[in-house]
Amino acid sequence: MQTLNTLLFDLDGTLLPMDNDHFTRGYFKKLVPHVAHLLPPETFLAQLMKSTEHMVRNNDPELTNEQAFKQHFVAAVGGLEEDFWPVVEDFYAGEFGELIELSQPNALAREICEAAVAKGYRVVLATNPLFPRAATEHRMRWANVQDIPFEFVTTYENSHFCKPNPNYYAEIVQKLGVSPENCMMIGNDAFEDLIAGTLGMQTYLVTDCLKEGEKQLPFTHKGTLADLLMFVRDELPHVKS
Repeated sequence: MQTLNTLLFDLDGTLLPMDNDHFTRGYFKKLVPHVAHLLPPETFLAQLMKSTEHMVRNNDPELTNEQAFKQHFVAAVGGLEEDFWPVVEDFYAGEFGELIELSQPNALAREICEAAVAKGYRVVLATNPLFPRAATEHRMRWANVQDIPFEFVTTYENSHFCKPNPNYYAEIVQKLGVSPENCMMIGNDAFEDLIAGTLGMQTYLVTDCLKEGEKQLPFTHKGTLADLLMFVRDELPHVKS
């Protein structure tokens, strides 16, 4: 039996408690006006959703999520103003940060990560890479885990797959040079996070913001963030160096 030495943490709904649907509506409401002078809001929003779905379904290892999204978006919309993407990037770097009001940060998140690191575990922020790095860094700050020594943080620039594609998890273990059996995926989505178990990872289903997902998959452990903290502190063994 291989030793557990790597913990993968989901962000939205796990380390950063939130109602994902409520957050998404607020995010769209704030983003759309920024590009209204370049694309009609209805056109932009409809294509944003279609191209995001295309990115999620993409299974081409030669394309990053960013490339898959942008290629699909541009092909559908046609000639974009050359300043379109800089406008979007400025939004993520700036006003996206105001969306903290749509989340419910919990101090337990940092305690859990610190406890894992103190025991010698390698930690990964395995957030669904639908967003650019700038938006992910905002959400890490909201959760107060921005300076946790994550070995890898998945974003749409550095990832080639999205949840629930098992290849998303396979890419992470390949980058870290570990096997799935060395890993535990910790998240609140009973489908997108627990599907990591099909590769051989252990899983921990966090129930504070439980998302049932498309179907319920088996899990190794289950509990609240408070339970997770006790689990990491009291039950997980120290990793032998």
